[in-house]
Formats: sequence, structure tokens, C-alpha cells
Amino acid sequence: MSIILNGSNLTVEKLTAIARYNEKVELAPEALERIKTCRTMLEEKINAHEIMYGVNTGIGEFSEVVLNDDQVKDFQKYLIYNHAAGIGDPAPIEYVRGAIAGRINVHAHGMSGIRQEITLTLIEMLNKGVTPVVCQKGSVGACGDLAPMSQIALLMMGEGEAYFKGERLSGKTAFEKAGIKIPGLEARDGLGTINGSNLLTAMSAIHLYDINRWLKQAEIVCAMTLEALYANLKPYDTRLHQVRGFPGSVRSAKAILKCITGSDLQTGKIKTKVQDAYSMRSTPQVIGAAHDAVRWAKEQVEIELNGVGDNPIFIPEYKITLTGANFQGSPVCLPMDMIGAAVTMVSVLSERRLNRLLNPALSVGLPEFLTKGAGMFSGLMLSQYTADTLIAEQRILSMPASIQSIPAAADQEDFVSMGMNTAIKNAQILDNAYGVLGIEFIAAAQALDFRNFTNGKGVTTAHKVVRKHVEHLDVDRPLYPDHTKMKEVVKSCEILEAVEKEIGSLE
Repeated sequence: MSIILNGSNLTVEKLTAIARYNEKVELAPEALERIKTCRTMLEEKINAHEIMYGVNTGIGEFSEVVLNDDQVKDFQKYLIYNHAAGIGDPAPIEYVRGAIAGRINVHAHGMSGIRQEITLTLIEMLNKGVTPVVCQKGSVGACGDLAPMSQIALLMMGEGEAYFKGERLSGKTAFEKAGIKIPGLEARDGLGTINGSNLLTAMSAIHLYDINRWLKQAEIVCAMTLEALYANLKPYDTRLHQVRGFPGSVRSAKAILKCITGSDLQTGKIKTKVQDAYSMRSTPQVIGAAHDAVRWAKEQVEIELNGVGDNPIFIPEYKITLTGANFQGSPVCLPMDMIGAAVTMVSVLSERRLNRLLNPALSVGLPEFLTKGAGMFSGLMLSQYTADTLIAEQRILSMPASIQSIPAAADQEDFVSMGMNTAIKNAQILDNAYGVLGIEFIAAAQALDFRNFTNGKGVTTAHKVVRKHVEHLDVDRPLYPDHTKMKEVVKSCEILEAVEKEIGSLE
């Protein structure tokens, strides 16, 4: 069933379904009518020679230059040419598809002034699998993601490059093979295609979808480690968290305890400490803070996904044109900078629990570095080194990009969001986070192998999935295949899906 875009109903989950899982899209009929109405108003204003930014004027520092009638149409072509100025490797296909879906949803408001042919062509591109080749780097996240979005707009003129059925082709060839008509660019069409923070917002939406699932796995592996370390379970009683009031903390405590349900650790048969270390007993508060951060960031991203991120904006109801800065990426990149820090924070907590599993002074009787042959063998000693280097990189990347503005365009654009840098570094932070959790999963499973008691249903299920991919470390072997495999398993969410199938949702 198609996802209908009407300007107001696009969620993180729907965007991810379109971008990653190739769900079909449709434009709501009322949205198409709004687009037509706005275009009619714009053409009336063009014919009346009303001066409108980016329609019959230059842009940026050249906004005071008024174009004559002959220049108006050609200006859109040159606008796209000079803004297609990115650099380096192409962005992943799912990011570009997400940006296209977001741009369609902006158009659906009927305030961008573009022809309906432009929006309908973008829909065809999604539904027929034509994805522009877009350099990921080049946007400063103000005036929108102009450089990457311009590589999308090149296809509207039968230029640029695109992926189609696994091939990298010229834009013209890709359209021909897919049976898509080249719409061309007329007045306003070019700027109306590119002038929003659509790529960084799509990337952020996809990251939030994945981070929510990663945090749930952080709770699962925490539960495994808590069992292996004979944790006192009082800190995970939801009543403790309810009296403080943070919803993320309540959610996290509930999820951790749900994974442990059915464990001998709940019966009092196993002796526990009166109070465990912070890395154990404050996990719900820490992961909970990340949940709360994700909730706010998701609200901001979904406002942007359903807002009119464009410039200028045309309001047919009042027959006016408003020029402003609705392209500015700061409302998205500020919370997403916080999200990068939140993922790093939870990764640091994971490594501290890993340390308690490996350190014989802290591990409540577990073998040194989780090996029976300490001295001859080093067990998982070096796994901690790998986790540490991943976290060091995460910490470097957690410096906010939203404070890194560098003026451009002869100081006409003297403050920019640098939101694309936020999105790019968040992808790397998350990639490292998969590895950090993967290593804790390996260590927790190894530790549980040395314990002899009934584990919680969620913990037991998670342990089985780990053992499906990584064998118990009896004697030392190269660890890089295990690390790399478990990183892939965490990224795939195989453990999460198995655990939720067994004990229900962790949300």
C-alpha cells in the first residue's frame, strides 16, 4: 500500500520505509490542487513583472540583480549548474531517496511555486527506482542542502547521473530506461527543487529510526551483563524511576527488567551487593536520557519533514510572496548534535560495563579477561582496546557542528548551520556504536557461559543469537572476525527482533 504524501503526515518511520524499503508513494489529490493554484499565482506575478527573489532576481549576494524576461527561464538552468558543487563519494541511496520524499512533502503544501510536473517527476523517480548520484559533502545546511539537492535537480534537465537497477547511468539514460519524461526547468522550478535542508533532515530521520533500535539493544546487552555480574535488581524497579519523573528512564528500566524476567537473580537465591557501581545501577537513567533526547529530536525532525522549508514562500490565500530563511538547518542540527553525544554517552557506559566483566577485581568471580587459561591466553583483553578506540573516535565526532558556522557568499550568508556535518558525523558515531555494543554482547555471552543459573527469557534469547554467530572463546583465536560479525549482527537488529518476538516490545 502506497504512502500518501500530503504535507502533514510524514513520520520518521514512513520516511525510512520509503527511503530504505522502497515503499511506493502517492501525492494526495488536494496537494496537487494546491501546487496548481500556487503555480497559477506565481505566473500571474511573473507576467506582472513583480520582483521575486530567485524567480526574476539573482540569488545570494546577487539578489539585487533583476533579470529580464529572456533570462528568467535560463537562470534556473545556470542556478542548478553552479550549485551542483559538491565533492567526493556519493551519498547512500537511502539518504537520497529520503531527501526526495521530504522535498515532495514540502511541495505538497502548495507554497513553493513550482510546476506540478516537477513534483510528479520526483514521485516517479521514487516509485521507479531512479536515484540521483549525489555527493554527500558540499552543503553548509543553510539555503538548504543546495549542492546535493542540485544534483537531484540536474535530472530534471536530463543531465547528471543516476542509479537504476544496480547500474550507474547518465541521468538521461536512467530516465529513458525507467520511462520517465524529462520535465525541464522553467521559472522557479530549479530553486523550488533545491532550497531546503532535505538531505540532512532525511539522514537525521533515518539515524533516529536506527538509534531507537540501537538503544533497545543497549538495554538487552545491559541485562545480559547485569545477570553475569550478579546485579542487585532494585535499581531497575520502575517505581524508583516514576518518582523522579523522566519518561525515558522509566522506559529503560522497564525494558531491562523485562529482559531479566524469569531469572534466578530475581528469587534472592543469588547473593548480590547492597549497591552496585554506577555503570550498572544508573544504566536506566543514562539510556533513559538518550531516549528522551531522541524523542525531542524526532519531534523537531518531523516538524521539518512536514513544514514548508523553502525560500521564497508563496501564499496564494494572501497572494503574497515572503522571503525569509525557512531553509535554515539549525532546528534540526542542534538536537541532532545532542543525539550524537547521547549515542557516545551510552557507548561509554557500555565500555564501562565491559570493563567490569573483564577486570577480575570487579567481575564477582569471573575468570580474568573471561578466559580459563589466563597467562597463556589473554581472552577478551584486546576486545576492550577495540571498544576504546571506537569510543575515542566517537568523542572527537561529538563536538557540535551547529556552532561551526563559516560565512559564505560575500557575507550575505554570514551564518550557516553546518547541519550536513552533523548528519555525516552522526552516521560514523552510530557505526562505531554498533561495534561497541557488539563487543559487550560477546563479553556478556562469554561471561554467562561461566555462570550456572537460569537466566531471564530475554537474556537467554539474546545469548542464543550471539552463539549462533560467535563461538565461546575456549582458547585464544583472532578476534577481528568475531568483532566484525557482531557489529553486523547488532546493525541488523537480529538480536532485538528475536528478543522482542520472545518477550514482546521493549518500548
